[in-house]
Amino acid sequence: MQQTVTILGIESSCDDTAAAVVRGVPGAGGGEILSSVVAGQNELHAAFGGVVPEIAARAHAERVDVCVEQALDVAGMRLGEVDAIAVTSGPGLIGGVMSGVMAAKGLAAGSGKPLIGVNHLAGHALTPRLTDGLDFPYLMLLVSGGHCQFIAVEGADRFHRLGGTIDDAPGEAFDKTAKLLALGYPGGPEVERAALDGDPQRFKFPRPLLDRPGCDMSFSGLKTALRRERDRIVAEKSGLTVQDRADLCAGFQLAVADVLAEKSRRACGAFQERFNAPAPVIAVAGGVAANTLIREKLEAVAGEQGFRFLAPPLALCTDNAAMIAWAGLEQMALPDFDPQAEIVARPRWPLDKSAAPMLGSGKKGAKA
Repeated sequence: MQQTVTILGIESSCDDTAAAVVRGVPGAGGGEILSSVVAGQNELHAAFGGVVPEIAARAHAERVDVCVEQALDVAGMRLGEVDAIAVTSGPGLIGGVMSGVMAAKGLAAGSGKPLIGVNHLAGHALTPRLTDGLDFPYLMLLVSGGHCQFIAVEGADRFHRLGGTIDDAPGEAFDKTAKLLALGYPGGPEVERAALDGDPQRFKFPRPLLDRPGCDMSFSGLKTALRRERDRIVAEKSGLTVQDRADLCAGFQLAVADVLAEKSRRACGAFQERFNAPAPVIAVAGGVAANTLIREKLEAVAGEQGFRFLAPPLALCTDNAAMIAWAGLEQMALPDFDPQAEIVARPRWPLDKSAAPMLGSGKKGAKA
């Protein structure tokens, strides 16, 4: 039986600088989060309607040491008392990833602690192990601003991709929609808020790729369809009314929810064909999972397919360092774990190394 270890985690792959301290037993599900600090950058990117990589990288470099200090203080620990340091080394915006990796290397060199490079997507995928002690295998839907994939999580380092987006991720599509309609940033909450007063049936938006088999998704064409409707209305009325915006948001949101629901249904079937699990689970992570309509539809699909639906607390669904610390802790139980392995910052790093690369690369992060 392995001993309990304590890991300092650092995350800086997009626009959240984060540090956390997590404790647990490598290879055993269920951990304890001693602290989790996240410094967001919404105020820095709001005027641009999306993440500006250069601004994000500079902010990470300025904030990462402060976040680490706060995380250690909240945990009541000193750097010398942790057993190892885990850091996101990809995929993501390379400037941000490098900021975190370089800071972690400095901390590891100064403290003499092992340094573990973590795949950001593995952090999301393994979060249900941290929060609920979930056993392998389980189905994971990563649905965020930079990524959208169905992953069969078979082990701490074994992931099988069942499908993913071939272009924009849903969160990125929400942000672009908000920008097209002159709403605020981040776009997801703004579109959802506007959609509350809208008629989702007024505009007949497409449901991309539902006419094709499989679990792959596409959201770029949906965004284009919305832009065309916006332009048509502006040409007719010389502008958009509040109701026009609400109806556009409601129709767009329903289309995204319908696509994710149908593709989730197919992913559940593909997962059971592969594993025939007696008590299958579908877990979801990513900021888009906070959308009420999308969450309701995913829960309904899970129930229809005989799956348990699991969503970690929202603070652990979006980017955070607790998931990075946990993923590093999980690596320590692997037979080929090498605490001396070289850590390299990577803009792309697929979870399923045997799968063909997904097409496209969104502004909020490299597809993997």
